[in-house]
Amino acid sequence: MIIDFSGIEPTVIKNFRGGEKDTVTRMYVDKNNKIMQGTLEAGASIGVHTHETNSELIYILEGKGKVLYDGEYEAVGKGSCHYCPMGHSHSLINDSNDTLVFFAVVGEHK
Repeated sequence: MIIDFSGIEPTVIKNFRGGEKDTVTRMYVDKNNKIMQGTLEAGASIGVHTHETNSELIYILEGKGKVLYDGEYEAVGKGSCHYCPMGHSHSLINDSNDTLVFFAVVGEHK
């Protein structure tokens, strides 16, 4: 199965999970996964949240920023892969002057 993100309408989420500014995402969702390509403009962030019933993998396609993972900051940039297992908390922050583009998969656990 091919997911063509260019054929999916973008959704703009203001202050996603309490973060700053807008998160723009193109998302494919089924009962097991949320698969998305997202963009954070300079200064935007996804707020801190805990993955209670799922886990998330974020791969940085363009730009740089940082994640706050279980209270610790970690730098991310093009080619970085961040993993947040079930039961852990994280946030994605674009603290640069450029756009941050990422690919993410949120897998549900039964």
